[in-house]
Amino acid sequence: MKLFSEHFQKEHPVVKFDVRAKLAVVIALLLMVLSYKGVLFPLFIAAGCFLLCVRMGIPLRVLFLRMAQPLFLAVVVLALKCFFTGEDTLFVFSLPTSHFPLLTLTVHRDGLIEGLKIAGRMLGAVSLVIALGFATPFTEFMAGLSWFRVPKGFIEIMMFAYRYIFMFLEDAHTIYSAQKNRLGYSGMRKGLRSFGTLTGSLVIRGIDQTQKTAEAMTQRGYTGDMPLVKKRPLRFGEFAVAMVFIIFAGAIWMI
Repeated sequence: MKLFSEHFQKEHPVVKFDVRAKLAVVIALLLMVLSYKGVLFPLFIAAGCFLLCVRMGIPLRVLFLRMAQPLFLAVVVLALKCFFTGEDTLFVFSLPTSHFPLLTLTVHRDGLIEGLKIAGRMLGAVSLVIALGFATPFTEFMAGLSWFRVPKGFIEIMMFAYRYIFMFLEDAHTIYSAQKNRLGYSGMRKGLRSFGTLTGSLVIRGIDQTQKTAEAMTQRGYTGDMPLVKKRPLRFGEFAVAMVFIIFAGAIWMI
C-alpha cells in the first residue's frame, strides 16, 4: 500500500498548508498550463512539482510509477504528431521490415512543435495533480472540494471509491498470487486468460459490493450527507501566500 500513501512527511510545510489555498493555487496553475501557447512554462511547472515531491520525501520509484502512464501517453501523442501531422519536413528515415522492402517515416517540424506543446501541457497538468495528492490527505482534499461547492454526489462517489479501492486491490493481489502459484502466468496465452479471469472476478465483486454497501447505508439511515472534516477559518497569511504565488506564476506565464 505504500504506493498509494497520501503523503510521506506529515510535518512538511506544504502538507500543513490549508487545503483550500492549495486547491486555489493548483486550479490557477492548471488554467495557466492548459492555456499556455508554448512548452517552457508547463515543463517549468512539471520540474517544480518534481522538486517539491522530492523535498517532501517521496521515493523516486513511487514518483516515477505515478508518472509512467501520463509520460507514456505524452510520448505516444508526440510520436503521432511528428509522423502523421504537419507539412514542413524535418528529416526522413527508412526502416527495413519483413513484409515490405522499406518503411519510410517522415518527421515534420510543425508536427514536432505541436506535439511538444501538447506533451508539455499533459506533463505539467499531471504533475500538479500528483504533487497535490502527495501533499494533501484525502479526507482534507474532499473537505476542500466541499468548501468550493463541488456537487455532493461527486464527493460521495469519491469517498466510497477511495474506501473500497484498497479492498479490491487486496482481492486482486490474492487472486493473482493464487493464479501465479498454479502457473497461470507461465505463458502468454495462459497469462491473458488468467488476467481476464482476474478482471472478471473483480468486476463481479465490485457489483456485489455496491449492492451490499447501498443496503447497509440505507439501513443505517444514510440521507446523502457525507460527514467531512470541519475546516478552520482560512487564515489571511495562507491566503496571501497563495495569492503571491499565483501572481508570481502568472508573471512567468505572461513572459
